[in-house]
Amino acid sequence: MPDTSEVRPYNSERSKKEQVTQMFDGIAPNYDLLNRVLTLGIDTIWRKNAIKKLRDSAPSTLLDIATGTADVAIEACKQIDGLQVTGLDISSEMIAFGNKKVKKRGLEDQIKLVVGDSEALPFEDNSFDALTVSFGIRNFENLKKGLTEMRRVLAKDGQLVILEFSKPTLFPFKQLFHAYFKYVLPVIGRIKSKDPKAYTYLYESVQAFPDYDKLDTILKEVGFKNTEWKSQTLGICTIYTGSK
Repeated sequence: MPDTSEVRPYNSERSKKEQVTQMFDGIAPNYDLLNRVLTLGIDTIWRKNAIKKLRDSAPSTLLDIATGTADVAIEACKQIDGLQVTGLDISSEMIAFGNKKVKKRGLEDQIKLVVGDSEALPFEDNSFDALTVSFGIRNFENLKKGLTEMRRVLAKDGQLVILEFSKPTLFPFKQLFHAYFKYVLPVIGRIKSKDPKAYTYLYESVQAFPDYDKLDTILKEVGFKNTEWKSQTLGICTIYTGSK
């Protein structure tokens, strides 16, 4: 299995972080549409399920890392009354589209979106009651560094929820999913996003990502406690939880 830091969108000497930023800046205009089409709309259910994991702890403040176009931030405000959300993303273009959605829904008083690096978070220690990251953690250049930063900015007993693609294990769904992700999805993505590499990278990054118990072990190694994971839709993606 390749190292996640070595799986990059483009054949370039630039760092993974720089290439990921370039990729998301480029696909930002079609990102939401592609998500709905490529997952048949199921991604909206996954996000709802991820935020449900936070409702019992009733956080007042939430940091949503790799916020993209703010889908998770918006969903969190729907489910948790009075929540204040800071959404951070490395792509300024994704943030620009996210801000349009936030304004359209009248959530400017609850959601603030900023451009920033998930591996060098511009926040003080113990700043947030909860932290989410959806479909972004596999893009980290240094996974442990990013997770360590996430734990640093969480308050004591703060809750972590990660939503990320994983590799199904059940026959024959495993084989069907593999074929769809490797051959069909990149063709659709290429037509819609005009970026021939973006959705090839999606497949490659999922294959390299340490999912299920492997990620659970890494979360424990960087200091998270009460870690658990629960797969969604036959293992297409998985929700990981933990606390500081």
